[in-house]
Amino acid sequence: MTVSTSSQKTARVAERKRTYNKPVRSSVKTKVKTAENLIASKELEQAEQAVSKAVSALDRAAQKKVIHRNSAGRQKSRLMAKLHSTKTTQASK
Repeated sequence: MTVSTSSQKTARVAERKRTYNKPVRSSVKTKVKTAENLIASKELEQAEQAVSKAVSALDRAAQKKVIHRNSAGRQKSRLMAKLHSTKTTQASK
């Protein structure tokens, strides 16, 4: 248990932030996972829509500072790369 009053306040603030951020993080993870699964199953039209929703969720989470903006950018980049590589392999067949 914390001793000083300032550390007690810090612990309360951290708990409030955690409870606020948890559903946002969970929602982002769900949308990214859904997009990745659709890309893997090669359902491109649905995957494009899911990627769009995932990118939007990542941007919102970064804007709210729930996740770091560079982390959001990295995840968006990887997701788009997966989608484009799947598109090009489908188009070449």
